[in-house]
Amino acid sequence: MHTAEALLRLEAVSWDAPGDKPVLRDVSFALGPGELAWLSGPSGGGKSSLLRLINRLAEPKGGAIFFDNKPLGDYAPPELRRRVALLPQTPVMLTGSVGSNLRAPFGFKAAHGSPRPDDAQLQALLDGLGLGGVGLDQAAAGLSLGQKQRVALARLLLLEPRALLLDEPVSALDPESRELVEKTAVEQARAGRTVLLVSHQPPSGAAAMRRLVLRDGVLEEAA
Repeated sequence: MHTAEALLRLEAVSWDAPGDKPVLRDVSFALGPGELAWLSGPSGGGKSSLLRLINRLAEPKGGAIFFDNKPLGDYAPPELRRRVALLPQTPVMLTGSVGSNLRAPFGFKAAHGSPRPDDAQLQALLDGLGLGGVGLDQAAAGLSLGQKQRVALARLLLLEPRALLLDEPVSALDPESRELVEKTAVEQARAGRTVLLVSHQPPSGAAAMRRLVLRDGVLEEAA
């Protein structure tokens, strides 16, 4: 891939955990619009740390990360996190209803000017994620883990990010929830978004996919 075609690009990125423990070493790769990459590897190998660096929740010790051919430091963190959205392994639900959770990002400065979705649009998005039985007025705290993960994913998609970072979103889900989340990831790549999915097993239904493996902080691309 030519540099100009990459939406996300990492060049020799290294990062140490507190105490100067090396976690990532000279990690380099590039992903373009519409690419789906499956990132796997042993637990503790640095996969979550890598996603945090791309989302600027941590800063690399060495190397550089680019989004849309600009260094991450050129973006204000809220702006970057709207364009490069991270779904953590454990979904975060705000106090209140499902609807208020979905609308929450539109109260932030980074979403200024974004069209605010109406109730019909919110419910249609929930339906598409297999949450037709979940009402907008329902308390978010009472949802199952699988439902919370899909509501959190819906919340990210409403802001129309250009890239999605999915950190083991299906590891604790039931088979039905897992299939729906993986299907959504594949569909988002087909729609032109860059998708980096951390998982111990490949997503089903992906006709084309890059496979990246992270072992002991070193990244390899599998055939």
